[in-house]
Amino acid sequence: MADSFYRVGTANMYDSAIRNLGTRQKSLVDLQENLTSGKRVVRPSDDPVAAAQAERALTRLTRIQAEQRQLEIQKGNVAQAESTLGDAVGLVQEIRQAIVAAGGGTLTQDDRKTYAMQLQSLQDQLKEVINRKDVNGMPLLGSLGSALAPFVGPLPGAPDYVFNGLPGQGASEGVAIASQMDGHAALMFDPVRDGVYTATLARGSATSTMFSSAVQTSNLPQLDGASYALQVTGVTSSGGTTSVNYSLTKTARDGTVTTSTGSTPAVLSGQAMPVTITEGLDTVLQFTLQGTPAIGDTVSVAPSASLMSSVQSAINGIANAPDSILAAQASNSALASIDAGLQRLSNVRGYAGELLNRADRISGDQESRSIQLEGDRSRAEDLDMVKGISDFQNANVGYEAALKSYASVQKLSLFNFIN
Repeated sequence: MADSFYRVGTANMYDSAIRNLGTRQKSLVDLQENLTSGKRVVRPSDDPVAAAQAERALTRLTRIQAEQRQLEIQKGNVAQAESTLGDAVGLVQEIRQAIVAAGGGTLTQDDRKTYAMQLQSLQDQLKEVINRKDVNGMPLLGSLGSALAPFVGPLPGAPDYVFNGLPGQGASEGVAIASQMDGHAALMFDPVRDGVYTATLARGSATSTMFSSAVQTSNLPQLDGASYALQVTGVTSSGGTTSVNYSLTKTARDGTVTTSTGSTPAVLSGQAMPVTITEGLDTVLQFTLQGTPAIGDTVSVAPSASLMSSVQSAINGIANAPDSILAAQASNSALASIDAGLQRLSNVRGYAGELLNRADRISGDQESRSIQLEGDRSRAEDLDMVKGISDFQNANVGYEAALKSYASVQKLSLFNFIN
């Protein structure tokens, strides 16, 4: 078989070697850049698909971080609102204790006025607490939006307080919670929803010792927030029993006034005389009359606007009571309303605790999601350092070998052997 011979030019051999050296050098530089940056994908052109996956993961991580910062602010507001509700509960419990003490039968009028001043001080503290603001100056109990001072009162000529805002509780989302609590639900009464009524007594005679019990309500939609005034028109005593005849004036929420008459069942003298007020066939109000009634005695039964209104009514009644019977009337009437208010405060405070638990669950879910996204980003663009070092070492050895072979081949020239 004939051998084939061909001539390779020295310049061509040099050019080929230089091109190969440049390629090896470029590969070595890229591997070195990967090692120093710790990334397999330094620029999108290195791996467009992996670069896009990493970018999506980073975008989601950034969004989660923003949501977590907002959640921390919301969580701080709810925690402060929960603490505020706790302070309010503590003050209302102190108010309740003072009202119980102020209804004592052995107190003088000066003693009752002292208790009234103590109650007014506690009421002022309660008003400051429920109007607290967060670090941004927004009310903590502002519901869906309110004035900077949501709770205002007492109104001129009345013990009522009003809520300057939009009632309701803000909705929580998948990654966020409400930042304000529903102060209206915590402190304001709705006659149809809560049925909180107070009874006040006006004497028709100096000989009267009549007083009433706390008011019990039922069938609230039928009651519909109307107020009533029961005036004693006659007292019947016969055979050791007593009953009271009365006129009943009803004032509906729309201002309509109607008058009717009625009487209590005959009971043994000295026992409580039950009063039942009906709307149609439904009983809506029940209370009892006790003591010795007189013609002209009037029991006014009206819905309480708020917990603060009930407290203010108690303060006014205790401060102005000429005797211990009327002081006890004001005390007993207020206690039922205050107990209902305490229950509402505790319910809203419990909801605040649930919101804090929900915020913790959201944070845990977001943290797990962040770990997953960070893993996705790492798999897409981070460098396997063991493999990276191995590849760099192999490329470095190959480059050194190429340099040495080039240096050796460079000496192979015909001119080097011509004398």
